[in-house]
Amino acid sequence: MSTNASYYTRRCAIAAVLGVALTLSGCASGKWGFPYKAPIQQGNWITSEQVALLQPGMTREQVRFALGSPTLTSVLHADRWDYPYYFKPGYGDAVERKFTVYFQNDVLARWEGDQQPALQPFQMTQQNPKADARAEERFERETERIRDDAGRQVTPRINVDAIRGDGSGNPSTVPASVGGPSPALP
Repeated sequence: MSTNASYYTRRCAIAAVLGVALTLSGCASGKWGFPYKAPIQQGNWITSEQVALLQPGMTREQVRFALGSPTLTSVLHADRWDYPYYFKPGYGDAVERKFTVYFQNDVLARWEGDQQPALQPFQMTQQNPKADARAEERFERETERIRDDAGRQVTPRINVDAIRGDGSGNPSTVPASVGGPSPALP
């Protein structure tokens, strides 16, 4: 009997050790999201469309309207506005862009910086081929249904004669609540 008990105890101990090892190995991999690392976003997101609005000779207010308020302004460099952008996702590589505008006599003289994206972050969608395929399929079905409906004559679901009551089609007999003439006041 003691042999069976020690065998059972060893099996339970091995199972417990394996369970703890598997649990800890799952926490150590980056695929489970433990611990959670929040993405960090700082600076101005500038698009290529905004950069295309810039023209030499623009005032500071016009540049501020086109690009937004600068992230960095310096007392030592009053004729320079910096628009840095930094994004570090929880897991993954950081993205960093810089854009600088230079003024002379309070008008835009030149600008330089990294290539800017074409879209704002809210305009970008995550690529999901399955969802895109389902949306395309729904669109095709709806388009086909509209084509079928256009080729067929639609019959009304409401029996107008039953509403009028006498079948004569005389609009004076249509009750006021249905759209006929309202009763005359005394």
